[in-house]
Amino acid sequence: MPMSTAAFKPNIHHRSPGLIGCLLFAALAAFAAPSSAQSWPQRPVRVVLTFPPGGVTDVLARTLADKLTTALKQPFVVEPHGGAGGNIGGELVAKARPDGHTFGIATDTLWTINPLIYRKMSFDPARDLLPVMVMASFAQVLTCNPALGAKTLDALVQLGKRQPLSYASGGAGVPGHLAMELLLSRAGVSMTHVPYRGAAPASADIIGNQVNCGFLPGPTVMPHVNSGKLVALAVSSEQRSPLAPDVPTVAESGFPGFNATFKLVLFAPAGTPQAILDTLTRETATALADPAVMARLRAVDLAPIGANAAQTRKALADDAEMWTPVVRKIDLKLD
Repeated sequence: MPMSTAAFKPNIHHRSPGLIGCLLFAALAAFAAPSSAQSWPQRPVRVVLTFPPGGVTDVLARTLADKLTTALKQPFVVEPHGGAGGNIGGELVAKARPDGHTFGIATDTLWTINPLIYRKMSFDPARDLLPVMVMASFAQVLTCNPALGAKTLDALVQLGKRQPLSYASGGAGVPGHLAMELLLSRAGVSMTHVPYRGAAPASADIIGNQVNCGFLPGPTVMPHVNSGKLVALAVSSEQRSPLAPDVPTVAESGFPGFNATFKLVLFAPAGTPQAILDTLTRETATALADPAVMARLRAVDLAPIGANAAQTRKALADDAEMWTPVVRKIDLKLD
């Protein structure tokens, strides 16, 4: 039965692939692509990644760049510029010429969290950047050192009520930090936050028992869980992770409605011509709907989505509303 385009609303807050959304939006955009975009791109295109090289975001960026290079007949070159919660890469895109030859990939926290926690930002994400598409969502896995003796989330919460505990994250204001603070606020427990420069050193210190636990990316921690060096207690998404199908969600573990998923957003400098954005959106949606791309992303615990610009802006606004009280509670401020 044909699907009404008016009735379709891809769910970008859940770990649903949104495949119909990708395919439908790509098909609609294909008929509407303005002729003025036919000469774009005219030279190699920079894709600024607001993270260090490696990791799941790098996989997404390079997979997408390969597809766009083939489709649009010009190289799409990934440039990692990590640091400051995405602000370094975000500034590069914000200050680039809006001619369709510079784009970026960042987490939604660049819009929803960074303006709240960074005292000094040289650009305004809401003013200087155009969110083009939510490409994928991801969650975090809560793990702890086996010596702690907690094998369930409830056991960890009870320990936290009786004794001081600490938790690691990949940095202040990153998804793992926010997910843990949201959980602690729901559980009525306090723990000492120990931020690291990335998930790998954070997981290493949990394994070494310098820190008790932490929400970290599944691809980083699950090999250590499988080897017995870490214990997985819960995942932050509403559905279980394909990398950890036996690990319950936080919602299943006594906190109904808990959902701390984050989004990877494709964005452009403000002022980029709409014709170029339409072409980029169409080709990106087509790439995300490719079965090989879907399989590659799911292998690193990313759920493909493919939301359009209007849906992306709505999702960012909703997420900002959800996270603002959490950020204010922990009174996080960074220079």
